[in-house]
Amino acid sequence: MAGSIRRMRLAGLIRKEFLQIWRDPSSIAIAFVLPVVLLLLFGYGVSLDAKHVPVALVVEQPDSASESFIGAFRKLEYFAPVAFPGMPDAEEAMREGSVAAILHLRSDFGRAIHQPGGAAAQLIVNGVNANTARLISGYANGVWATWLQQYAAQHGVQVNLPVLVESRVWFNSELSSRNYLVPGLIAVIMTLIGALLTALVVSREWERGTMESLMATPVSMTEILLGKVIPYFVLGTGGMLLSVAMAVWLFAVPLRGSFVLLMIVASLFLLVALGMGLLISTVAKNQFVASQIALVVTFLPAFLLSGFIFEIASMPQVVQVITHIIPARYFVSLLQTLFMAGDIWAVIVPNALALAVMALFFMVMVRRVSRKRLD
Repeated sequence: MAGSIRRMRLAGLIRKEFLQIWRDPSSIAIAFVLPVVLLLLFGYGVSLDAKHVPVALVVEQPDSASESFIGAFRKLEYFAPVAFPGMPDAEEAMREGSVAAILHLRSDFGRAIHQPGGAAAQLIVNGVNANTARLISGYANGVWATWLQQYAAQHGVQVNLPVLVESRVWFNSELSSRNYLVPGLIAVIMTLIGALLTALVVSREWERGTMESLMATPVSMTEILLGKVIPYFVLGTGGMLLSVAMAVWLFAVPLRGSFVLLMIVASLFLLVALGMGLLISTVAKNQFVASQIALVVTFLPAFLLSGFIFEIASMPQVVQVITHIIPARYFVSLLQTLFMAGDIWAVIVPNALALAVMALFFMVMVRRVSRKRLD
């Protein structure tokens, strides 16, 4: 009899929470509109790829060899070559920011290519953006090595390269940053949905006095917490499904792993985010304070320290240690593995266990600090 009454009370709390969600446009917007906006923004507006980079071409003495080499540059989508009559004009264009690199072929390029010492091609790169500079240098070296082999085969010239590089790209053969960014962005979206929603909604109830009315009823604190967690878990799952659908069908990001496994690890992370949000709302009973704490404690670490954009291995050692307490770090690793590589258990198991431990920790902490009293 008592168990039946508890189930009825819990069902009533869940129904009340769903009605509140339905009547509150901000909750629906955070759960469904925000993921769409962020995915469209990052999917179409943010790219770490270097494509159509303007490169100044300075050829002192055009001939068949130099035209063939320049033609190899023109065929690639990575470069947008622009011819200049001389180095002073090209250097001025680089100072003005019109071009990102200069490819300079001297007048003896066509003759030297057939001599034992070989020919030299000068590449000057604008190093203000270090990442783009490295990409340009790598692409140019690849074009040079490939063209040199083809030219030697066509003209019967012996070319002795010190190292012959044969590239094999695993998991992301298109080398598209979108395939890397979109799965990681799902972790940021889930952090916002889980932590921000629960932190704002519970603190709003404290502000409006509805939480005080709830405290006066016979419901237990466990039932109150479950009445909060279950509806927002369902809402967060809906946002997760929407994000995955957009990633796969709109942005054509391959999902090579198990969809069921993806939902399991997403549920673990969502429980972590909900626990963090409830803990924040317990400490800060004001919406503004709760939102600021949620952004600083959950969103910013998920954006900056999870490996979503910045490689963790490239961070200082102290920061790398700090990232181990960031839940999004483990979820980003799981998402990128499941989307790009598949069910790699050596990655999935430890990261999923870390999320499970964190979910248990936050839920226990929420239960311990939550008391059915108004002080």
